[in-house]
Amino acid sequence: MPTAIAVTSADLVLSPSDHQTPTAAVLQPPSAQSFDAALADMNVHLERHGYVVALYPASIPAAHERRMHAVRSVLETDRIALLKLDLPPLGVAVLARQLRQLSICDFSAGVVASAARLLSHYVYAGALLGTVAKLDRIPVSLKAHAKSWMPGAQFAVLANPEPQLIKVGGEETLAGPEFSTQLAFGRGQLSSTYVTDTLAPSWKIQTAHEVGLPAGSAAWWGTPKVVEFAAFLPDISVLYQLVSSVRREQCHWCGIQLIGDRCGFCSAPVAPAENQKHAAGVLNRGST
Repeated sequence: MPTAIAVTSADLVLSPSDHQTPTAAVLQPPSAQSFDAALADMNVHLERHGYVVALYPASIPAAHERRMHAVRSVLETDRIALLKLDLPPLGVAVLARQLRQLSICDFSAGVVASAARLLSHYVYAGALLGTVAKLDRIPVSLKAHAKSWMPGAQFAVLANPEPQLIKVGGEETLAGPEFSTQLAFGRGQLSSTYVTDTLAPSWKIQTAHEVGLPAGSAAWWGTPKVVEFAAFLPDISVLYQLVSSVRREQCHWCGIQLIGDRCGFCSAPVAPAENQKHAAGVLNRGST
């Protein structure tokens, strides 16, 4: 059975692009599920899949994060990876879908878990905002704060891979990917015209499709006046090539196989001299 991929809310489970990609498990918050039920559910996932890789935004409530760690502690298992991500909610959702795609490939659970750090560098996650007055996830200048009080002002913000903020209607543009991607976007209390008519063409997006806006997005971006978006690699063959191009190591602490500079299960770092980068030429515009 493939490694189980888990998320912390149902709205982070995006529809797959094929019939082979498995769905994701949802790890419920304490308000929605008792601790005993959470233990029982996790046991079922471990029995069916062997390993569980859970992705969650750094913005989830502390009680929810403590619950997941408590479940892992009580079960006394090293087969649960808890990956806390600084990505906005929709960025977490597209990354979770990519790991779901990889889970059916011939990769070990350790490689799938550590692939999250690698693939996150290729997720362009941002939002169109009606105000940046309460945005605290990326740097916002005093000038931008002042402009956010102007009627009708809108801002395009990139949170990953590098923070950027521009005022819509100016000469600046958001730095986009240099490789072919698809775009997922979810609307709050704003029109998505800028995202579909301006951003997507400038980024040479293959396909843009609307999804439900995750419940945690308004809090992450500091406003319900938001259209969140995330550009990502959709093709499993490209994802497979990208992950396969990185040298595999064995974690010196827990013994599981990994790629990159850190174990996804125990977080132990790899010695700097052993760090490997993906092979040149893996990603090229139009390759997907």
